[in-house]
Order: sequence, then structure tokens, then C-alpha cells
Amino acid sequence: MFESIYIGLTGLSAFSRNLTVIGNNTSNMNSAGFKNTELSFSDLVYRNVFAGTNAGGQGGMTQFGSGVGIDSTRVLFTQGQLTQTGNPGDLAVQGNGFFILRDGDRTFYTRDGEFEFNADGFLVSRGSGMRVAGLAGGGLQDVSTTSLRASPPHATGKVTLLDNLSTGDSTQDVSVTVFDAAGASHALTITFNNNSATTPGSWLFDVKDTSGTLASGEVRFNGDGSPASGFNTFSFNLAPPGGVAPSQITLDFGAAGGFSGVTNFSAGADSTLRLGSQDGFAAGQIVSTAFDPDGTVVVSYSNGQSARGQKVALAFFQSPQELEQAGGALFSNPNDVPVQIGAAKSGVFGTLTGGSVESANIDLAQQFSELIVTQRGYQASSQVITTTNDMIDQLFQATGGKR
Repeated sequence: MFESIYIGLTGLSAFSRNLTVIGNNTSNMNSAGFKNTELSFSDLVYRNVFAGTNAGGQGGMTQFGSGVGIDSTRVLFTQGQLTQTGNPGDLAVQGNGFFILRDGDRTFYTRDGEFEFNADGFLVSRGSGMRVAGLAGGGLQDVSTTSLRASPPHATGKVTLLDNLSTGDSTQDVSVTVFDAAGASHALTITFNNNSATTPGSWLFDVKDTSGTLASGEVRFNGDGSPASGFNTFSFNLAPPGGVAPSQITLDFGAAGGFSGVTNFSAGADSTLRLGSQDGFAAGQIVSTAFDPDGTVVVSYSNGQSARGQKVALAFFQSPQELEQAGGALFSNPNDVPVQIGAAKSGVFGTLTGGSVESANIDLAQQFSELIVTQRGYQASSQVITTTNDMIDQLFQATGGKR
């Protein structure tokens, strides 16, 4: 009977350990990227006892178990729910893949995408401060916006005009803001004067800034009101003071014979000619960063421009169960499990969602069920010990009575 006490103790020990696992799971239900863990039980060694020979002359063997033991813990890498955070630096993996975090010569893997760009421009984990790895020429490189911190200026090279110069109008002004090679803006006024009395379909124009007239030109239209070939574009030079390099600007009135640019139809005394676009801009600074579904860094600048940077790297393991938990939703690879490195939306890898994180994959209903089973198992094991102890007491009392 004494071995029953030890068997009961194995149950108490095993269920106590399971309670630890359940407690760890439930306490991390709000930990981003946390993965649920379950504990596996297994029966212990058996003792064979010869049961003697029955009436038929045949012998039998009886086996008695030694209780329960803990086999192993198993991490469940099921998908957690994606939660929007509003932080553009955050990333969530939908599907396969781990983020790669590096701290010197140490490498960790995680599903926790709570990231931010630090003062040096590196994408780091908010929890550990470790740098997030990105793809670079077949290898890994820390994701950084250092090379994208500023958008250089671009001189205006083309000004596109749209809408109608009415045949019944005599003059029309259009205001245009252009940029020089240094990124400084210049306010220009283009004044159109109807010259159709001299040349059918002809309009003369002057390009002026605050210092006076920069250039004069002519635009002509066909009889159907479309721009005429040879007169549908006009180029002039912008030469700012202060040693700034001059630049050439082309006024584009639309394709010859087409109606997608400026037209010359009768619309009374009111023209609707306006600026369509110009391709210059001033220097800009980073105002926001975001990520594409493939993990590419997208930087937006104060001048309205954008640029694309590195891709965040993902790691894939055929046997993620061989990874070891290191705390902070991190996993290490001490056994050098083969790893495949790549980008989101390619091969075995899932997609990335910016401004979101993956929540813990904890099912509270399941955890509460496991908690009840564990409690009952612990009570049953305790009852085995209590019952065995009562039986031993009864045996001692019976033995004492005989004396």
C-alpha cells in the first residue's frame, strides 16, 4: 500500500506543474505575440508481478503502474487575432513567419511586432530594444531609415495646363508655383492674349515673375479646338539669383490633335484654363513611416513625396517546436534548427499588416476547462494519499488489536 502514496504524490506533482503552465498562459493573455503552451503527461514505468497458475495450469503476469510523470511542454503556434494599435511602426504576421531580432551576435525570433524607429533611425522592438532584421542582397541587415531621412529637392521640369481657352475671351491669367534646383519656390503668372484676329487659333502669352517677363511664346489650336502640332509645348529657362543652377521648364498644352490638355472652344467670355500639375518640389523631411503587406518600409515626406526602403525579413521553421522560449515572446534556436529566410507574400511566408499586432493565441474557455480538470485531478491524487493513509492506520490498529 505504501507505493500508492508515492503514486498519489506523482499526481500531485504533475497537476501542480500543469497549474503552473495554465497560470502562465492566462497571465499572458494580453501579451502580444505570446503563444499558448500545453503540458503533456505520461505514465511511468510498470512493475510486473507473476500472478501464479490458474486451474487450467496457465500462468499470468500482472502489471502495476508507478504513477504519472511530465513528458514535455508543447508550444502551440496557432494564429492569434490581429489587433489594430494605431502605431504605424507595429507589424503583425498573418500566416507563417517569425520576425528576426538581433542583439550583437545573438539572434531571436518572435511574433511580437511591437516596433518603433529609434532616434538613430533603426527599427527596434519596444520591449527589448533589439534591432529588427531586414533583407539585403540575400543576407540580413538592420532595418533603418537613415538613408531616407530627407527627400532632396527637384527642380520643376514640366508644367501641365488643362481646360479651355474660350474663343470669345480676350485675355486669361494662370498662376503657377514652380521650384528651382535648390528647392526654392517661385510664383509665376502666365498671361494669355487672344491673337486669333491675326492668326486663327493663336494665343500669345508672357511668363512673368516678380522681376518681370521671363519668356514669351505662342500656343495654336486646330480648327477642332485641339492643340496644333509644333505649338503644343513651350520651353523657357528659370535662372534664380544667388548662384542657383538654372533649370529648363516646359509648358505642356496637351498632345497635338488631342483633347486631354488645353482646348480652344467657344464658351463665351470666360475661359477655364488652369494649372494641371508641375513636377517640382522642395526638400522634405520624414513625417511618417508605414509598411506594405510585403514588409517594405514606406516613408512619407513633408513635400508630399514618398520613398521605399528595405523589406522586413521573416524566418520560417519546419519544426518550430524545437525552438526554445526565452521570455518576452522571444524564441531562440540553440539546436540550430534549419531556418528559411524570406519576405512576406512570398513562398511559405504570410502577409504583414502595419499598425497592428498579433494578440496572444489564448483560448480562455479552454484554459478554464483545463483548470477544472487539473483541480479535480489534484483532488483525486490527494484523495488516493488520504485513503491509503486511512487504510494503513486501520492495518496498524488491527495489528495492535491482535497483540
